[in-house]
Amino acid sequence: MARSCLSMAICSWISAAAHLLLIPHAHCFYLPGVAPEDFQKGDLLNVKVNKLTSTKTQLPYSYYSLPYCRPKSIVDSRENLGEVLRGDRIENSPYVFKMREPQMCNIVCRRTLDAKTAKEFKEKIDEEYRVNMILDNLPLVVPIRRVDQEAPPIYQLGFHAGLKGQYSGSKDEKFFIHNHLIFTVKYHKDVQTDSARIVGFEVKPFSVKHEYEGQWNENTRLTTCDPHAKRTVSSSNSPQEVEDKQEFIFTYDVEFEESDVKWASRWDTYLLMNDDQIHWFSIVNSLMIVLFLSGMVAMIMLRTLYRDISKYNELETQEEAQEETGWKLVHADVFRPPSNPDLLCVYVGTGVQFFGMVLVTMMFAVLGFLSPSNRGSLMTAMLLLFAFMGLFAGYSSARLYKMFKGTEWKKISLRTAFLFPGTVFALFFILNALIWGQKSSGAVPFGTMFVLVLLWFGISVPLVLVGGYVGFKKPAIEDPVKTNKIPRQIPEQAWYMNPIFSILIGGILPFGAVFIELFFILTSIWLNQFYYIFGFLFIVFVILLVTCAEITVVLCYFQLCSEDYLWWWRSYLTSGSSALYLFLYATFYFFTKLEITKPVSGVLYFGYMLIASYAFFVLTGTIGFYACFWFTRLIYSSVKID
Repeated sequence: MARSCLSMAICSWISAAAHLLLIPHAHCFYLPGVAPEDFQKGDLLNVKVNKLTSTKTQLPYSYYSLPYCRPKSIVDSRENLGEVLRGDRIENSPYVFKMREPQMCNIVCRRTLDAKTAKEFKEKIDEEYRVNMILDNLPLVVPIRRVDQEAPPIYQLGFHAGLKGQYSGSKDEKFFIHNHLIFTVKYHKDVQTDSARIVGFEVKPFSVKHEYEGQWNENTRLTTCDPHAKRTVSSSNSPQEVEDKQEFIFTYDVEFEESDVKWASRWDTYLLMNDDQIHWFSIVNSLMIVLFLSGMVAMIMLRTLYRDISKYNELETQEEAQEETGWKLVHADVFRPPSNPDLLCVYVGTGVQFFGMVLVTMMFAVLGFLSPSNRGSLMTAMLLLFAFMGLFAGYSSARLYKMFKGTEWKKISLRTAFLFPGTVFALFFILNALIWGQKSSGAVPFGTMFVLVLLWFGISVPLVLVGGYVGFKKPAIEDPVKTNKIPRQIPEQAWYMNPIFSILIGGILPFGAVFIELFFILTSIWLNQFYYIFGFLFIVFVILLVTCAEITVVLCYFQLCSEDYLWWWRSYLTSGSSALYLFLYATFYFFTKLEITKPVSGVLYFGYMLIASYAFFVLTGTIGFYACFWFTRLIYSSVKID
């Protein structure tokens, strides 16, 4: 394998991202150190096994947690941080192929089940666990033909461990194991060098009760699957039942099929997008919301504000000044520090940290650096970026804290470094303990937990402190108008200006801008599908930013016109309340789309969605806060105060 070559896969990803972002001509570049592997005829192909997964339980298990055939020694592949957190456990397997040399009825091993192992197999089959394998970094898929024969097939990751059924004439439900696999390795051949690159890895699983004559030994021939007699497995008419003291014989065939698909495009079939119209509908729907809000903001800024500012600036006499109404009446209170300002500074700083992480991650993803072929890269990148963005979190919280006349920058920096990560880590630790209790491979090992703590305390916390120091050393942000010592009494508000009502109303539009895309994200997370359309996601993310900013500005203006100057926390909570709708949608998704049966799995789902909603609250709340902060400073700096 020529390591000097560069990844052609990245080229296709950038082209796809450019197409999604409507860039007509995009030049490709390649990442060093990532290259295809060329195989000559007869070269060994080592199949690796990954975790067993089920959408019913959401609890992954190691492949060898079931009594499958094992190689002489099991070797773990080195997983990155993201893979470990996803529950991936990649190990070697007894399945070994030779490039472009078909094999038939290869016997892997013979197993005799006892009551315990039979029960384990039945449980996994009943919970619809799928077996995942990897060849040349390509996941094993089962092609499912569509009703329209001309349409390309649907690919499902992994094959079911077995199936449930009934014998004809019987009502008793039985469990059958998939013990015969027909692998198809697709390759693209280089005519000049006669070498080939793997571009596809498919399987058709069957359940077969293998039979043989005489006593079992290494040279035993099967009567149900014999290459010499040209007898092959093509159906599961005589399936292998899972019962105590049943004998299993695991076999496989290997077929090789030449393909016109090039190595750079081998992921395209896995990532075939048939619902792009839905994504465009989502974007158009969101743009309508943005245009509506933009129109309102423009009307406020151009018509109302400029007219009001001109009128206020022309006031000359005390009598005219007494006739002032609206937002200018509260100019001496609008920049009065809020209640619990320290907590607001902490959440704003954390929101800046989270925003930086999401923005940079999205940019890397759009450019193709975080493709599905690099398992775990997305989660690894997010964790590292969150740690390094601590610098901006400390800076933002300290700057705001100093504006509120705070003096203890170390305290505010430490609270910024520990509040959000500490809450999330505590929840994560509890959920991980539940996974440990189920003996799932999804449980994060203590070594990985130590790495996460090291990232937190070794990188994030020091950077937050450095950012806090730099931010506090900067001159304090000065208010455009002076604040009175005695706070003004807030008049009784109309029912629609009630804080709870306006906050809940404010979260609907930002959620409405993203909820369609949210469906696909939840599907990729909980139904084991690839999410790769980062071009669409980036556009939706930008729309979310604009929507959060504009709805907060509009409601903030209405609030100030009602002579209510307590806008600090309300601006944060207005856009942040969209997280409540996200969690409610996740609850709706759980009951309508998922078939989770175990209580522990349900707790895991809602636990992780609570963490996601909390992060979404911090992100959207910070966007709304800074939009309102900019808006109030802009309008009050434009008015002459006597």
